[in-house]
Amino acid sequence: MLRNTPDGWGWPSIATHWIAAAAILVLLAHGWWMTHMLARPERLANYAWHAALGYDLFALVVLRMLWRWINPVPQLPPGTRRWERVAAQLGHAGLYILMFAVSITGWIVATTSRVPKSKDLFGLQWPVLVADVTRPTRKLLEESHLVLAYLLAAVVLVHILGALRHHVLKKNDVLRRMLRAETPVPDRVDR
Repeated sequence: MLRNTPDGWGWPSIATHWIAAAAILVLLAHGWWMTHMLARPERLANYAWHAALGYDLFALVVLRMLWRWINPVPQLPPGTRRWERVAAQLGHAGLYILMFAVSITGWIVATTSRVPKSKDLFGLQWPVLVADVTRPTRKLLEESHLVLAYLLAAVVLVHILGALRHHVLKKNDVLRRMLRAETPVPDRVDR
């Protein structure tokens, strides 16, 4: 199934969800490792790779948002309480806002370093958002990127726990329908 339906996600939504999820987890882990475990001289190549994956994630999130705007979002299961609906909407909004905020701050940090990092994993050149910043402004941007990344990690954790709650405790199909696209079964006509 290509397009989303009121009952399930299409394969483009599922694929972009899981690719973005993997990229986010890799970026969070790599960012922490790079800034906490590596000696400063060894970080430069890692910063470039981190920025490159970040650019590609940003492009994927933009595509995912566009796809989501032109497709219906599957309905929550019957019996979902109002607070659960509100929590789901706020959680998804928080994920998208934080993915954009982390990406934009990372993009600015990457392109304002002494050696600008402006290529993605495919070698495509990304534009420079800000040409030059003062040292205190750059430090503020770096700290903002770090804090926003930690907030994103927290919201991702809550998202995962929510999906597991639906699957294990509520025993509904919220997680299962993000694991596979349903193929519509044509109505059978007996002759």
